[in-house]
Amino acid sequence: MSSAVEEDADEGEEEVDLDELEEEEEEGMASQSAQEALSRTQDVDLPNGWKPGEPVPYAALAKVFGLIEATTKRLEKTALLTSFFLLVIRRRATGDTQSLLQAVYLCINRLCPDYMGIELGIGESLLIKAITESTGRSTAVVKADLKKEGDLGLVAMNSKNSQKTLFKPKPLTLPVVFKNLKEIAMSSGHSSQNKKVSIITKLLASCQGQEAKYIIRSLEGKLRIGNAERTVLVALSHAALLAEQEAGGCIKCSSKKLNMEKITARLGKLYSELPNYDLVIPALLNAGSTGSERMPLKPMLAKPTKAIGEVLDKFEGKKFTCEYKYDGERAQVHKLEDGSIAVFSRNSEDMSKKYPDLMEQLPRCVKEGTKTFVFDAEAVAIDVDTAKLLPFQELSRRKRKDVKVEDIKVRVCLFAFDLLYLNGEPLLHLDFAERRRLLQEHFRPVDLEFQFAKASDADTTDEIQTFLEESVKDGCEGLMVKMLDGELSRYEPSRRTVNWLKLKKDYLAGAGDSLDLVVVGAYHGKGKRTNVYGAFLLACYDADSEEYQTICKIGTGFSDEALQAHHGALSPLETAVPRGDVKVGGAKPDVWVEPKVVWEVLAADLSLSPIYTAAQGIVEERGISLRFPRFIRVREDKGADDATGPEQTKGGKKGKGRDADDGFW
Repeated sequence: MSSAVEEDADEGEEEVDLDELEEEEEEGMASQSAQEALSRTQDVDLPNGWKPGEPVPYAALAKVFGLIEATTKRLEKTALLTSFFLLVIRRRATGDTQSLLQAVYLCINRLCPDYMGIELGIGESLLIKAITESTGRSTAVVKADLKKEGDLGLVAMNSKNSQKTLFKPKPLTLPVVFKNLKEIAMSSGHSSQNKKVSIITKLLASCQGQEAKYIIRSLEGKLRIGNAERTVLVALSHAALLAEQEAGGCIKCSSKKLNMEKITARLGKLYSELPNYDLVIPALLNAGSTGSERMPLKPMLAKPTKAIGEVLDKFEGKKFTCEYKYDGERAQVHKLEDGSIAVFSRNSEDMSKKYPDLMEQLPRCVKEGTKTFVFDAEAVAIDVDTAKLLPFQELSRRKRKDVKVEDIKVRVCLFAFDLLYLNGEPLLHLDFAERRRLLQEHFRPVDLEFQFAKASDADTTDEIQTFLEESVKDGCEGLMVKMLDGELSRYEPSRRTVNWLKLKKDYLAGAGDSLDLVVVGAYHGKGKRTNVYGAFLLACYDADSEEYQTICKIGTGFSDEALQAHHGALSPLETAVPRGDVKVGGAKPDVWVEPKVVWEVLAADLSLSPIYTAAQGIVEERGISLRFPRFIRVREDKGADDATGPEQTKGGKKGKGRDADDGFW
């Protein structure tokens, strides 16, 4: 990195220092957060309250959202959420877990586990139509307000609050809002659009105060209150412990020093191994529950490293192995007791219908006695005539839905590298060497269909260099370097850890790691690029603030065909103004684009910039920009919220995007 950024300490040393600082900070934060949460329960309670056993008023949640949106302090956000969850736990009916479950889902703007595929994200035109029908305002006026405010939620709230009504509507409850949002998300087929508008209109008609703002934002798919899922999980664990202390009658004597760290860590581990709030929350409230082979785990991720010497420094005195880093799509494969098989993406999306050929191939690689399992693998395109591996671009040409085996032109081979469950038993706690042994013991290679990741237990610079060059020659991206034994070699779902390192071929040329960035704007093409976009504005994603931060303008790496394809994909996403969660800075594209499309980009270097907003305040007041960015590929396997985080762009300890995070803890 140029300028002042070059004065940063060595990356490895900086990681250790930041880890230690964060641990010291967190040790004192938990009990402080608990104290503040107890003192703030009145802040989030309604003036008239709600009685035990009654449904949670949606107004209470909207009030919490407003208070969270008004502060930038993480500790305060955590305390506000903790106090709200504590109120929900206190006033729920005996045996009721749904109130807390629905509250948590609405706080993270989801309706169910990711792998079920039910998502919010209603188009702007439908929401405008619902606002006009509910408030009696014209479409032109609503659109003019949107252009001025840049936030449809704010437009809806102002429209509702300026509307005169004869009768006060019946207050909305959290279960009613949740049920309606789920019905909207699941509506499909003929006349579904009219049905969605009708439900939204009825919801808005009952809104009071800030409720309309957050209902519309939920429907858009972004709350924009700066509330990361990690904060929700921490608050949930704190509230559960506070409720337990209250039930024991000793909250006064224990409130000065509550052991929040341990329960937070336990909840983090439980959620990582059981990524389903439908199961986690009953387990949290009623105790008990274990992992399951029925749902995908959040994958373990690797840290980038820039040189072979750095690998040897980090793994000095420890046993490690090098594996090929395949240029494919992460695939987590499950087989259940009923014999059914499913394949999930890194984002927990069910890809079974995308890969019907894998469904046919998999039984041939399973040995007798292997009844149920979950293994981690990479699905890679392969030329069946030459047995050569093909780049990811070939794999991306496959259809994503309604794929028929007879129509498949790009064949896929699975390269398995880890075993997470076997015959009903979790293996996450075992050494990697033992997990790998069990994987090879219970599965068999099948030519062109199933293989184990090619590995070498090399431990010298020359040996690793030779294996790295071999991997590149065989069509791979580089190497994965993994700890073989000891506690640090355990599988840690959702965590990006130095116990797995990635050494990509790009590092050999000094290019560094690629970034996954979101397209938020475009520039009109000139000359031969007339009628298509000639360049694009990209952004990283900060999950803590729930905002997209601009990072560069890119116009290289595109063929004419690619520019046509990008124009076709992005033009339907054009907006008159930047969305409210885009931190613009000085960037001025010709058109703004809904932040939905993710691209992998490679850059020669980073530099400080007064124009772009990425990592502003992390290094200094200026943002960070990419120098000579080059388009690599579209990341169809990633959503906008999985984009690279701002801290990852500065080469620091960790990114803030969901994909770039070190896990929740």
